[in-house]
Amino acid sequence: MPFTLATWNINSVRLREALVARLMAEEAPDILCLQECKSPVELIPLEQFQALGYRYIVARGQKGYNGVAILSKLPIVDAGDKDFAQLGHARHVVARMENGVTIHNCYVPSGGDIPDRNENVKFGQKLDFLTEMRDHFRWERPDRAILVGDLNIAPREDDVWDHKALLKIVSHTPIEVEHLTAVMEAGNWQDVTRKDIPEGRLYSWWSYRSPDWDAADKGRRLDHIWATPDILGATHSSRIFRAARGWDQPSDHTPVFATFDL
Repeated sequence: MPFTLATWNINSVRLREALVARLMAEEAPDILCLQECKSPVELIPLEQFQALGYRYIVARGQKGYNGVAILSKLPIVDAGDKDFAQLGHARHVVARMENGVTIHNCYVPSGGDIPDRNENVKFGQKLDFLTEMRDHFRWERPDRAILVGDLNIAPREDDVWDHKALLKIVSHTPIEVEHLTAVMEAGNWQDVTRKDIPEGRLYSWWSYRSPDWDAADKGRRLDHIWATPDILGATHSSRIFRAARGWDQPSDHTPVFATFDL
């Protein structure tokens, strides 16, 4: 059964309800994973989404911060969550499809502005979050699984607009890349986007601070879709939907898509 999945840091699902509905209507992914919903689950505006065919939801939320949701046209059930690093944040949720495939939706902490855990508590929390993700997947090795989300790290040199300029900037520092690589290796996760688009610069995030984000094009690939090796061969048609970054009152992230034949 083929299905298309998209992941998007929406930066407030209530503020950007119309943008979510637009993506659903125009691009129609079968499953849409959102991060940074900034809403308790009971206040997520589901009526319009359900009218567009997204009748199933698995989510974790909190007021004003964080929050992850999986909205689906296909039947899914809640398969739990993990509070990595014991932050008490709504940053991870798992859904299971009828075919047994599990979908992990993750929102890794951004890590603040200073890449030093001794000077910046948030950076330490980010590294601890990734370490606990590594340990979890090491001891509970995933199979027939997909992991998506805003992982807040651009790991490759061509995942950022200037590798050398960003080596000391949070999201592309060597220690962050090292921690993310350890998570991937622990779960034997494979990068679906780069399987399908192996070469060239790819970005999914552009800062609000840029007066003309499109012309400057100083982006980073912070949003990811991974899969376990047993289903990697079933993936194709990966793309980053850059156009959404130019919509009215957009998120600073744009959706990332992949299709699975399972």
